[in-house]
Amino acid sequence: MSALVDLMIRNNLITRKDYEKVAGAGMHDEPFHKLAIRSGMVSEDDYLNLLKDAYGYVIMEHIPDGYRPDAFAHISPAFMDEHCLLPLDTTDREIRIAVNDPFDYLILDTIKKLYPAKKIIVYLSRKEKIKQWINEYFYQEERSVQEDDSDDEISESAYAFEDLEHLRDLASEAPVIKKVNQLLTSAVEDRASDIHIEPFEDRLVVRFRQDGLLQEHMVLPTYMQQAVSTRLKIMARLDIAERRVPQDGRIKTKIAGKDIDIRVSCLPTVYGESVVMRILDRTSASFSLEKLGFPEREYKIFHKLIYSPYGMLLVTGPTGSGKTTTLYSALNTIHSIEKKIITIEDPVEYELDGINQIHVNPKAGLNFASGLRSIVRQDPDVILIGEIRDKETADIAIQSALTGHLVFSTLHTNDASGAISRLIEIGVEDYLLASSLIGIMAQRLVRILCPFCKKKFVPDELIIKKYNLQFNGGPKEICQPRGCEKCGFSGYKGRIAIFELMVVTDEIRELILQNKSVVSIRKMGFDQGMTFLREDGWSKVVNGVTSIEEVLRVTGQ
Repeated sequence: MSALVDLMIRNNLITRKDYEKVAGAGMHDEPFHKLAIRSGMVSEDDYLNLLKDAYGYVIMEHIPDGYRPDAFAHISPAFMDEHCLLPLDTTDREIRIAVNDPFDYLILDTIKKLYPAKKIIVYLSRKEKIKQWINEYFYQEERSVQEDDSDDEISESAYAFEDLEHLRDLASEAPVIKKVNQLLTSAVEDRASDIHIEPFEDRLVVRFRQDGLLQEHMVLPTYMQQAVSTRLKIMARLDIAERRVPQDGRIKTKIAGKDIDIRVSCLPTVYGESVVMRILDRTSASFSLEKLGFPEREYKIFHKLIYSPYGMLLVTGPTGSGKTTTLYSALNTIHSIEKKIITIEDPVEYELDGINQIHVNPKAGLNFASGLRSIVRQDPDVILIGEIRDKETADIAIQSALTGHLVFSTLHTNDASGAISRLIEIGVEDYLLASSLIGIMAQRLVRILCPFCKKKFVPDELIIKKYNLQFNGGPKEICQPRGCEKCGFSGYKGRIAIFELMVVTDEIRELILQNKSVVSIRKMGFDQGMTFLREDGWSKVVNGVTSIEEVLRVTGQ
């Protein structure tokens, strides 16, 4: 029991029974005081007053007069927002900050690094107030700077248009081109995988997806919405007059010396068109099995499976879990002059040298099923199907696997064993499935802890027991995120996959033919040595690659 918990008990904020109940349930993934406030066990005001009386903290109710947010421009508003921190003022010797949790040592460590020669004076305030002040003094300030184009200033009246030609002309003017170019360049420099431009009643929000998570990048005024979306539609060769139905397009460009392929999707919403862009950096794309993060056992098994002469190998997981990268890496590994490889995808994300790739075109009658029928007449050795979505596609894929082809494909299921039940649900015969499947792999992407700032610590025995962390005789240390300039104060930089690989053995084929449950198949896989997704995640936690929170985020609580 910590000194803070003891203080809360002595001051009657909680009872010992309350604490023991939570501790006994193993709910120590976060500090007890945070859990107590979040669950309503302790009110935020009571907690702050306790700290005030016990440690002499001052509780702030108002921002000091003459507050200058520009003095802290080098501290990211996103970092302030995430850690509920507001810098107040700074002198030659001191810096004053307002926080909601003075025991969040990541905050104090970061401020100490930014101001190594200064004493940190900590004030307390309610979380809601700090968030409000951050929004008022930092995000609003940021927005006003972003909306100001200095010499290229754009007036609101300039965007009050209905005429199509005027819209085309306006989208081709320098201020709009500059704004869109800045947006694309920033996304590439920040290693974003997607750009989301979302119109709302009073603002146009731009968010970047970085390492799998969306983060707000800028907020633009609403009157810029049509000009920005029109500019992007012109670049993607879409119909700028059509705003009532979804449209998809593609932009090929060069940014910072890199060949960038951008997939553009426009979707009509209540307040205008939402535009989402997927950024594919061909220059930095690397398809190597060795770099995906396979455990040694799974790497050897998967490597053996992809060299099978025939059969069907599935990779499962939600959108954005790295399935395509894994399959491209497999194709890149087995590609040789002796093998003919054909893919059918929606869309073709990267162009692979020496491999025949087909982009489905439903409007022209080319879908996965019809494309597959033609592919098998091309005498391929290996076929990659972007996704199995229906019975017809599944049946042709299985027939291809049974007639001497090696077939790779993907499914949207939560784990490896779930792929079997999914295919049976869409109508695939169990005997065909049992005969054709050779392996199923589920995967997720977890963020990698920033190597420059990750912090080692010794986890509580409850955590080690709860998550079954295996240290194999080494020190019982794991790492947690801190945040620094190199990772944008997020604590993470890059992503790596965690895997669950099931080899379809004779015993599993027998269970499929007997129409056994997913649980039975999963248990058989475990008995035969299969490592579950979360277990692979824990091994990467123990090795200091990622954090417990990341594994829980992608595998579920």
